[in-house]
Amino acid sequence: MQTAKQLSVSLVNKPGRLADLLTALAKEKVNFQALCVMDSGGRGMVRFVPESPESAIAVLEQMNVRYEINDVLLADLPNQPGGFRHLCERLAVEHLNIDYAYCSFNGTGKTKGSGVSAVIRVNDLAKAQRIIGVTVNGRHRRLPMRRPVKVAVG
Repeated sequence: MQTAKQLSVSLVNKPGRLADLLTALAKEKVNFQALCVMDSGGRGMVRFVPESPESAIAVLEQMNVRYEINDVLLADLPNQPGGFRHLCERLAVEHLNIDYAYCSFNGTGKTKGSGVSAVIRVNDLAKAQRIIGVTVNGRHRRLPMRRPVKVAVG
């Protein structure tokens, strides 16, 4: 698990705006570790973790595009059912709130236990690092799990 710089850009939700942004980044050979695009009314929110934040920032400034920088966690997860759930439970037990999260599937998915990275924005980055990175003799210590919360629908 490591921390990384994530850039967030709000774009007008019109055809070609995302393609223009990605083209400009590609011309400068900016590669991504993760990318997420979501609709937010008349605008689209693009969040990405570039391999070189400095290069990405230079491109955005050259394009005169406003951006926000946030520190996020990059956590490798097992590519199996419940892998992300387990991480969420570990954070919940310690009263850490996940502001948002998205995953990047780097592998082919054929090998169980590899190829997934979660990008996570939490309310306390340092505490989350300690919680996720807890090891005993080189192995992750199992933290107590919180019981699932029953949500009444109606």
